[in-house]
Amino acid sequence: MTKIKTIIFLLFLGFGFPQLHAQTFKFSTSGFSVLEKGQNGKWGKWSDLDLVNMMVTLDTNKNRIVVYSQAIQVFEIIDYQPVEENETDLVYTFTCKDNNGEDCTLSIIKRKLQDNRKQLYINYGDRIILYNIFNFKA
Repeated sequence: MTKIKTIIFLLFLGFGFPQLHAQTFKFSTSGFSVLEKGQNGKWGKWSDLDLVNMMVTLDTNKNRIVVYSQAIQVFEIIDYQPVEENETDLVYTFTCKDNNGEDCTLSIIKRKLQDNRKQLYINYGDRIILYNIFNFKA
């Protein structure tokens, strides 16, 4: 009986441990740009950077990313991709569905050679939305 209790306790710890590390990260935006594919299937040019001040949250408890733009964008995280790191970037990638049910990939990129500047990319395959972000300070 003690062995069964020990196994149950270890299983409880194993499944409960990731929840101990779940967090909410808050960011503010400073700029916004869009890149679209043309009818020929080739990428166009990035739009001019618009200055925007919005809140973005990454909530690992609820498995979602929310961009508090004029029309609130909610992205349900379907899968957490492995973190990628190279000499210039640190990339956190998430496979998501937006609030319209459309598949997309979100990436938070930390630019190591640019004073650790952060960017959020929302990639739909035919268009990419870019937000320059920084850690929110209350």
